[in-house]
Parts: sequence; structure tokens; C-alpha cells
Amino acid sequence: MRNQHVLVAVPEEQLRTSLADRLTTAGYLVTAVATGADAMTRLDRHDVDLIVVDVAIPDLYDLARARPLLTDRPPIICMTTCDALDLLLPEIGTEVEDYVTKPCRIPELLARVRVQLRQTVLRHGDLTLDEVVYQAWRGDRPLDVTPAEYRLLRHLLVNAGRVLSKEQLAQSVWGESRDLNTIERLVSRLRQKVGPSLIHTKRGFGYRLE
Repeated sequence: MRNQHVLVAVPEEQLRTSLADRLTTAGYLVTAVATGADAMTRLDRHDVDLIVVDVAIPDLYDLARARPLLTDRPPIICMTTCDALDLLLPEIGTEVEDYVTKPCRIPELLARVRVQLRQTVLRHGDLTLDEVVYQAWRGDRPLDVTPAEYRLLRHLLVNAGRVLSKEQLAQSVWGESRDLNTIERLVSRLRQKVGPSLIHTKRGFGYRLE
């Protein structure tokens, strides 16, 4: 099965590159462009499953006009400074499936991408989590994780590359604060199952998945 293809249309180079890198790491095929005209060219030549577009992009009108002409109309997630869909540009306001406000939190955007693509499998490198059967794998090897370990691993995965404090991890696993030694023991047990090279410690700050 082919990787799902996400078209990222964002004028700001740093944000465009960051989004493309995170989406690629998450297992998507990504095409990143800076203008609406370039987006139209990619839509003509490639199958696209989802469009992520910054409403500040040049030629937004052309992209909005082209989408209804496509045989398979990919859903659109907009990035906007507006706080409500009815404030978006009229050309695309009625065609938007979802939106995020800027400054954009990339983990939130990734979650919305998964919802639009009906994705139940999360990937990072050779780590895979299936959110239907609640099973984790490294490569082809299934991991025998407890529910708490699964929730911890999932939170690290969707925030891959970010350092998460022990307090944040406790909230994600149990929904409440816990003794920090409890998190340390949980991380230690998880490391034994997934391998020590995946979960890194930043002393004095917390943990991150790399």
C-alpha cells in the first residue's frame, strides 16, 4: 500500500521545512511548495490525499479554484490567524474540512492530519503503533507493553523530537500528577522493551523520542 501523500502549501520556508520533516518522519509522502501556482502544478501531476495550506500563501485563489475540478477532491486543513472558519477567505471558507490557528503546534496539526486521513496506525522510523488493536512493534517484532507503557510510548511518538517533562508524561499516562520516580521506572521498563536507542534523556528536563 502506498504512503499517503500530503501537499504542504506554506510560504514561510522555516515552517514549511519543519512541517515537511515531521510529516515525512510520521510516514507520509510529502510535497512542499511555497505558492498556490506550484500547488496547482503538483495537483495536476500527482495523487494527493490531503492539502495543508497556509491562507497567507500567494495565489490562494488559484488553488481554491482548482480543487473542485479534481476527480478526487483531497480534504483541506487551513492554517490561519483567524479563530473561526467563517472568518477565513471567502474563496475557500466552505471547502475547509479543518483548520489550526497560528502559531501552529505541529503535534496538533499531525493529529488533525491523521483524523482527516482516517489513520489508525502511527509510525516513527521502525516503531509502529496501531490504535485499533493497541499494539506496538519495532520493525516486525511485536512489543509486549502494558496499557501505561502504551500510553507513554504513544505520547512520546506523537511528540517525536520534543523534550517532554516527567510531569507532562504523568499527565498523558494517568491524567494526573504522580511521583516522578514512578515515571522514571515506567520509562526504564519501556526502554527495555523498545530498545535503549529510541528514548533519550535530557538531564534536568525530561525525555524525548528520536
